[in-house]
Amino acid sequence: MTSPAHLSAILLFAATPALAEPFDTLEQLGEALFFDTNLSANRSQSCASCHSPDQGFSDPRVTAAGKAVSVGDDGSSLGDRNAPTASYAALTPEFHKNVEGEWIGGQFWDGRATTLEDQAGGPPLNPIEMGMESKAAVVARLAENPAYVTSFQVLFGANILNDPPMTYAAMSKALAAFERTAAFAPFDSKYDRFLRGEYELTRDEELGRLLFFSEQFTNCNQCHQLKSSLLDPAETFTNYEYHNIGVPTNRSVRSANGVPIETKDVGLFANPAVDDPAQRGKFRVPTLRNVAVTGPYMHNGMFDELRTVVLFYNKYNTLNEKRQINSETGKPWARPEIPQNLSVSDLTHGPALDDQRIDALVAFMKTLTDAKYEHLLD
Repeated sequence: MTSPAHLSAILLFAATPALAEPFDTLEQLGEALFFDTNLSANRSQSCASCHSPDQGFSDPRVTAAGKAVSVGDDGSSLGDRNAPTASYAALTPEFHKNVEGEWIGGQFWDGRATTLEDQAGGPPLNPIEMGMESKAAVVARLAENPAYVTSFQVLFGANILNDPPMTYAAMSKALAAFERTAAFAPFDSKYDRFLRGEYELTRDEELGRLLFFSEQFTNCNQCHQLKSSLLDPAETFTNYEYHNIGVPTNRSVRSANGVPIETKDVGLFANPAVDDPAQRGKFRVPTLRNVAVTGPYMHNGMFDELRTVVLFYNKYNTLNEKRQINSETGKPWARPEIPQNLSVSDLTHGPALDDQRIDALVAFMKTLTDAKYEHLLD
């Protein structure tokens, strides 16, 4: 039921259409919504706060846990997972099981949002994110803006704002429409320009490319490549599957956000649609697009450097004591948070890599950076 305050706001702005400058398209409306801090409880946080268009649509803000997790609209709440980049997120398939019975796609690290629209509707109502108390409360905020009122009426029907659930769904649809624009997926990195014959890879970048796609030396492309041709111009560098690669608990995050250290993030198994314990500890394979500028890495922001990530994978392929040390801490790699259900065959495929090849892989992954973010590369 529409609250009196909500109805008054609607009637006020509906009675003054001359004040409204409606957005012409769903995408333009979605763009305005994406940057609107008024859609959070304290009017301090927007979608762009955690997905900055200046930082590869990741969260550049430093918190008590560094950049590993994001702070909420209340200025104190910290999440337990790293905010993934929104770059190329629109190309993620809907959450489903493939013919082999494996879970694929979906938004968030555990796929709990089946579609991009579902994801867009999540943060405003999350108490440790944007913190709005209800869909009706969000719609009341929308009704404060005459441009929104007119735009929703034009794009979704004259009576749309009288139905908060429908209005909220329309808002999510507009946000998803904006996220489907080329601003999020320009395909203009050095790698894309290489495919079009517009850029020549350096020696290290070319070595890294050959290693990345090699079935003999690495298994990178087993998870970080679409099931398509080697030179797909729309490659997103993920197969959207779910794997447990043995990431440790991020104790720094837990110390900052107050989540008990013994609490296990069960990943895919936390998805309400999944009831198979064999999925515990599995997380969706992320895109490598803009990976060099969207750290820290892993679902809990465990590693700060991209090179550390490659070394982490490489530890499974060598008994060399040097490779069993986390270069960021100077200590042995910590135990997996969920030691069961590890993707052992994928993790142990291929020989150990020397420093030259590790650096080459990092150099290649840097070529996956969109042109507008190349200035952020070190």
